[in-house]
Amino acid sequence: MTIAIAVVCGVLVFLMFVFFIEYTRRSRSALRQRMRHYADGMYAAETSSEPQRQKKMGEKAMDFVKRTAKYLAKIKQAETLDLKIQQAGLPILGSEFLVIAAFGGLLAGVVVFLLTMKPFVAVIVAIVAVVGEWVYILYRIDKRRKDFVNQLSDCLTTVANALRAGFSFLQAMELISNEMEPPISEEFARTIRDMKLGARMENALESMDVRVGCPDFSLVVTAVLIQHQVGGNLAQILDTISSTINERIRMRREVMALTAQGRASGWVLALLPVVLALILSVLNPTYLMPLWEEQIGRVAIVAAIILEIIGFFVIKRIVDIEV
Repeated sequence: MTIAIAVVCGVLVFLMFVFFIEYTRRSRSALRQRMRHYADGMYAAETSSEPQRQKKMGEKAMDFVKRTAKYLAKIKQAETLDLKIQQAGLPILGSEFLVIAAFGGLLAGVVVFLLTMKPFVAVIVAIVAVVGEWVYILYRIDKRRKDFVNQLSDCLTTVANALRAGFSFLQAMELISNEMEPPISEEFARTIRDMKLGARMENALESMDVRVGCPDFSLVVTAVLIQHQVGGNLAQILDTISSTINERIRMRREVMALTAQGRASGWVLALLPVVLALILSVLNPTYLMPLWEEQIGRVAIVAAIILEIIGFFVIKRIVDIEV
């Protein structure tokens, strides 16, 4: 039985690594294409030394995800999730994320069930795995949005200087997409691509505003659209907005410093029961067994998890001050 469990776990872990390898291979391929443009073919040789079997397995895994995602593409929640995935900067669709998240939760549940033979524990671990994947998406969205805001002031200064130098607004956008770092360069490049495919500048900028989801950038889009309709000195307007954004960033950082203790308290209170349970499980494995074996113990675990989540979000809401 132990050998069978080890084999199944090994296969499942291997499949998980196949997904990771495929994602890494795509990222490196995109990097090689960008480097080839400047290195004059230095990176033209593909990684022929990569094991062909591994590459085929990765492609088969992605094909399975895409085929399964087609059945979920018609779900309204999957269409809404597409925007979240775009905001997170992941190169997948919302339906594909649902498939990968379900696979990850199933993987975690099966492994834990084979190791413990307790369905209740396996279900809890599977749910925690899925929730953890969604938390990762939210983390990427928040981080990408903060990076965008931190780049926005330099972006506006560059656009204003380009306009003074005689560039058109479209040429200034292309300059941003070529010279600045992601995520702002990726968003401008996608907006330019939409415009080249026939979208109006107003619609392309509004779509970019929806993807970014940043109030500072909404101000920029509004100013650009108004200037496009009634005219005016756009370079001067962008300089004024850049100064306003810099001041808001400074105030936001001051607020983050003042609320650092409250945010740290929320994380400590959320992680303390988990860490304490792990330590007790190592020091005295039988001490927490009633929580898993008895019905009242399992109810207590579920109630504790719910209260921990509520308390964490209440603290987060208290220290989350909009600037």
